[in-house]
Amino acid sequence: MPHGTHFPFVAMASRCELHLAGLPAQRLASAARRAQAEVLRIEAKYSRYRVDSMVSRINAAAGQPAPVALDDETAHLLAFAGQLHALSAGLFDISSGVLRRAWDFKGGQPPTPQQLQAVLPLVGWGRVELTGASVRLPSAGMELDFGGFGKEYAADRAATLLLAEGVQHGYVNLGGDIRLLGPQPDGQPWRFAIQHPRQADASLAHVALSHGALATSGDYERYFVHQGQRYCHVLDPTSGWPARAWQSVSVTQPACVAAGALCTVAMLKGAQALDFLQHQAAAYLAVDASGALHHQGL
Repeated sequence: MPHGTHFPFVAMASRCELHLAGLPAQRLASAARRAQAEVLRIEAKYSRYRVDSMVSRINAAAGQPAPVALDDETAHLLAFAGQLHALSAGLFDISSGVLRRAWDFKGGQPPTPQQLQAVLPLVGWGRVELTGASVRLPSAGMELDFGGFGKEYAADRAATLLLAEGVQHGYVNLGGDIRLLGPQPDGQPWRFAIQHPRQADASLAHVALSHGALATSGDYERYFVHQGQRYCHVLDPTSGWPARAWQSVSVTQPACVAAGALCTVAMLKGAQALDFLQHQAAAYLAVDASGALHHQGL
């Protein structure tokens, strides 16, 4: 059996856990409380569902002449979002959350071309006016959404705090976004199951990791089927339509924010996904639309 203690909790609409080992139980519990508090702090600060969050403040000011002042953490995250936008040739765009206004995933009905055309002009990171100290969304109705990397950032922050507390064995798991602290106390790696994208109770593969991070993006997390066509929540910011070339993509990287961004971009890259991941020197395991498995380094 793996060594360690589980600390389950709920955050960011996900079942989360810290699995920690190598220290006395009281120290592990204290460290876990700090890490959980950090995850909840980030959720409160960047949730679009909270009117008092930083994201809601930025979005509420869209179209106004005055920019919104930024604290250092938010400025850093927005700069990172800009880097991801450039790296992905525009496919990773945190202004694309407005597309959800056209997509009814509960009702299971694709949008009409007119519905998409109503929101696509509001998408475009290149229009965001970002300085080191402020941000401005020039058009009313524009939004920023940290959902594309907020959970992964929280996993990395929680891991940083746990390491600072002296926890060197264990991992952070926020709804399947995983950041490792170190191997099991006996030096063995931790083993993680990767969800099968078409079989809810089955695993696609098992991955053994001691360090770094693992993230997965797939078309099975939030989707509907209409007239035999699957429509998932991973939306192309340039067209407004979902990714279709891949059932799932799992990636390992040193940091969870990098792993999460790369697997999301790969989902949207279509036929160029594997070349993109190889160019980024990323280990990956991917399932294409036909169900065929592709992997390198995993």
